[in-house]
Amino acid sequence: MKWSERQVGDAVVATVAGRIDLTNADALRDQMTEALKKTKAALVLDLSGVDYMSSAGLRSLMIVFKAAKTEGKALGLAALQPLLLEIFTISRFHLVFPLFDSVADATAKLAPGRA
Repeated sequence: MKWSERQVGDAVVATVAGRIDLTNADALRDQMTEALKKTKAALVLDLSGVDYMSSAGLRSLMIVFKAAKTEGKALGLAALQPLLLEIFTISRFHLVFPLFDSVADATAKLAPGRA
């Protein structure tokens, strides 16, 4: 898994690439937790480079999603590839997480007027 992040207004946009599974799900959770501390409004994950996510990865997302809500911040997922979108749909996580077609859509919705 590769991780990079940048500030876009009051949001942090993190680009994630590679497979997310049991071997790196905890590292993903830790990276998201640190990025969440840096943002004022939202953490947006650009998942365009993620080709697979296991239940361990979904669990990490859920942990940080709940932490974000507790802090009054948003967590959005953007640019999911078809296979990843299928995983989210089968697991019904598409009903839990805000999903966006693009990073621009996510930042506009989750940190409006700040991007």
